[in-house]
Amino acid sequence: MTGEKPILITCFPKISQILAEEVKALGYKVLQIENTSVRIKGDWQDIMYLNLHLKSANRVLWEIATFDVVKPDQLYKAVKKIKWHLLIAKQGYFSVQSYVKNDFITDTRFANLKVKDAIVDYYYDLLGSRPDSGPDLSKTVIYLHWVQNKATIYFDTSGESLTKHGYRMDPWKAPMNESLAAATILKSNWQPTKDHFVNPMCGSGTLAIEAAMMAANIPALWNRRNFGFMHIIGYNRLAWTKMRRDVKKLFREPTVRIIASDIDQKAIDICRKNAETAGVRDYIKFEVCDFKKTTIPREPGVVFLNPEYGERLGEESELKEIYQSIGDFFKQECHGYTGYLFTGNLGLAKTVGLKPKRKIEFLNARIDCRLIEYELYKGKK
Repeated sequence: MTGEKPILITCFPKISQILAEEVKALGYKVLQIENTSVRIKGDWQDIMYLNLHLKSANRVLWEIATFDVVKPDQLYKAVKKIKWHLLIAKQGYFSVQSYVKNDFITDTRFANLKVKDAIVDYYYDLLGSRPDSGPDLSKTVIYLHWVQNKATIYFDTSGESLTKHGYRMDPWKAPMNESLAAATILKSNWQPTKDHFVNPMCGSGTLAIEAAMMAANIPALWNRRNFGFMHIIGYNRLAWTKMRRDVKKLFREPTVRIIASDIDQKAIDICRKNAETAGVRDYIKFEVCDFKKTTIPREPGVVFLNPEYGERLGEESELKEIYQSIGDFFKQECHGYTGYLFTGNLGLAKTVGLKPKRKIEFLNARIDCRLIEYELYKGKK
C-alpha cells in the first residue's frame, strides 16, 4: 500500500471530539467526526506516527477496499479480488475482526470466516499455499466494517488495542483504562508545562502516569514494541527506528510537580512499578497517606480524583462520607487550584457540596460517568 489512503481512528463513545482535537494537534486535517471514530487520510509514515502518539484512540484502521455487497457470497467474491499477495506475506499470519450490522449476518464469526476463506482461497489459487490464520492479534489483523450494503476492509494497524499503553503491569482495583484516563486529562484545563498535577487516591497510578508522560513529552505508546502495521508488506523498520529516535530527542524533564498519593502502601508500590515501566518514576512524587493529607504545591495546578462509584448495594452510604470529605479537602487545602472529580455516581457527586463549573460526559465501560470541574477559591469568589 503506497500513497495516502483513508484512515479511520476509533475510540470509546463520547470522546471522539477529544480524539479529533488530539489528531488536529498532531497536524492532521480531520475529515469527519462520528460517535466512535475520526476520519482522516494518510500514508505509511502517518500510520506509524499515529499509532505511536495517540493517547485517546482505540485503533488506527487503514482502508484496503470498500464495496457494495448485500449477501455473504458477494462479500467473499469482493474480498477475493483484492491483491493480497502484495499486502500479506505468504509465510505470514493473519486474523480477522469485524463489526457487522445488516439483515443477513446474525453472528460476526460467520462474516469473519467468509473474509478468511476469501483470502485463503486467493493464495491457494495464485500460489498454491497460504498464510496461517487464527485469533492471535499480534500479527496482521484484517478488520471488516459491514453496515447494510456497504462493506469496507481495513488493516487494523494497531493490532492490540491502543487503549493499553504498555506500562500497566498491575492494574490494581477497578482502574480507569489508559486511553480514558488520558482523555479526561486532555479535556481538563491542565497545562503540562505550567500546572502541577496532584492525584490523590491514585490506585495503580494511571492518571498520574499519563500526566507525567504528557509533561515529559513521551508518546502514549512509547512502551509498545509490537503493532499490526509491522506485519504488513511495505513496513519499513529503518523508518520506524528513525521516527522513534527523532521523537526521543523531544523528551523533556517536567517543569511541574506530579504527586500521586494513596492510603494503601500496596497501591503506591504498584503505582511506582508501573511508572518505572513507563519511564516516568523519577518525575512523580509518591505518598502513602489519607487523601486529605496529600501535598498540594503552591498554585497553579489541578487536583484530580477518581473515587469509587458505589456500584453495589450498600456501598453508596459508605462512600457518601468520602465524597463529602473530598469537598472539604477541595475547599480547605486546594485554594487556587482547579479540582476534577471523575465519577459514575452523580448522586454521590452532589454530596461534594461545591458548585461545578463544568460537567463533561464520559463512559467507563458501560457506566455513565462525568468529569466534574470545580474552581477552588479561598472563601467566596
